[in-house]
Amino acid sequence: MPIYEYACPTCRRIFSFLSPRVNPDKIPTCPKCGGQNLQREMSRFAMLKSTPEQAASGPEDMVGEGGPNFDDPRVARTMAEIESEMDHLDENNPRHMAHMLRKMKEIMPPGAATPEMEVALKRLEAGEDPEKIEEDMGDVFGSLTGEGDEDSEGGGGGAYSRDDGLYGY
Repeated sequence: MPIYEYACPTCRRIFSFLSPRVNPDKIPTCPKCGGQNLQREMSRFAMLKSTPEQAASGPEDMVGEGGPNFDDPRVARTMAEIESEMDHLDENNPRHMAHMLRKMKEIMPPGAATPEMEVALKRLEAGEDPEKIEEDMGDVFGSLTGEGDEDSEGGGGGAYSRDDGLYGY
């Protein structure tokens, strides 16, 4: 049974749901606030390996409302590449990190990458220390990596935190 992740914009939390089927046709309800407008997130480890090959007309077809279009075969291929390359990622090499972040950026919705993020990516590609970039610019990669302030609570802005539970649909 697959596990899907959904973000609640009201709670600013990401929840994991165990689904009885692949590509479920309904969106779960937020287990914390009961919200009905959860958005599907890119899973950190799991992904669907076999999707029907459908031709997409352009990059705009690779993204759905609020995130990547996981039904697009190009998104699935990119995710498979990222998953495969994670095994060989040298976390001490800023250029490797930049390569992975660029791949993630390719499947994100238009506008998800801020101008600051592009500057930070170029600095990584030049081999600059990620900690120095973060010191200078803050957490500019949070929207691509899904990381953020784990203590973030409430309906305000800011990063989403991850819920440790596993919920059913």
